[in-house]
Amino acid sequence: MTTADTTTGSTAAARVADAVKVYGTGDTEVRALDGVSVGFPAGRFTAIMGPSGSGKSTLMHCAAGLDTLTSGSAFIGDTELGALDDRRLTLLRRRRIGFVFQAFNLIPTLTVAENITLPLDLAGERGDREWIDALVDTVGLRDRLRHRPSELSGGQQQRVAVARAFAGSPDVVFADEPTGNLDSRAGEEVLRLLGGTVRRTGRTVVMVTHDPVAAAHADEVVFLADGRLVDRMQSPTAERVLDRLKAFDTAARTPAVAP
Repeated sequence: MTTADTTTGSTAAARVADAVKVYGTGDTEVRALDGVSVGFPAGRFTAIMGPSGSGKSTLMHCAAGLDTLTSGSAFIGDTELGALDDRRLTLLRRRRIGFVFQAFNLIPTLTVAENITLPLDLAGERGDREWIDALVDTVGLRDRLRHRPSELSGGQQQRVAVARAFAGSPDVVFADEPTGNLDSRAGEEVLRLLGGTVRRTGRTVVMVTHDPVAAAHADEVVFLADGRLVDRMQSPTAERVLDRLKAFDTAARTPAVAP
């Protein structure tokens, strides 16, 4: 199920409301998220961007149930993550969320085919074999199914990770700097794969990135600064995103003027 995203007028596959995340106490306290409310529309590709330390990875981790909020709420569809015990949260992540990480996180002793179906196998589920078969063709690895990760290029390994993330037909896939370990050509292939999968299947992708070129593949960019939501950009281009990031940098470097 999905809930209304009042910011965009569409439904939200995932969202946070008044999200606060604090690390440390006293003099060492860091407020990584400071009252963020944002929805990630279903069937869309959203990028999260912001300066280093802006809270973008923290937002993704909390929205995906990999970390807990200090206060506020996180939802997948209509399900509030904070209301779930550890077992139910694990089941939700397994069945309704997919993940793509910068480091690929493939199991080296398993074949490509086994890596793709690993989450389903761990859950004791067979999955939709027709869907998985179509995913194999989508990522272009039909002739690599019996290979192990060490026999693949970095771009091919990340394509395996993308197929694994979508294999269980999740409500939303979270991607954390998915092109960070790839050269520009392989990164472009993975980004086109993510965007194309969203548009062909109606799935939802939320991606953290620092790269304006990567963000330009998204339908929308959400900008954070100092743990707060500061802007949203529809139909982004690399140039517009870069200009927005430069504005953040200029604002950070401008000293406050005494009244």
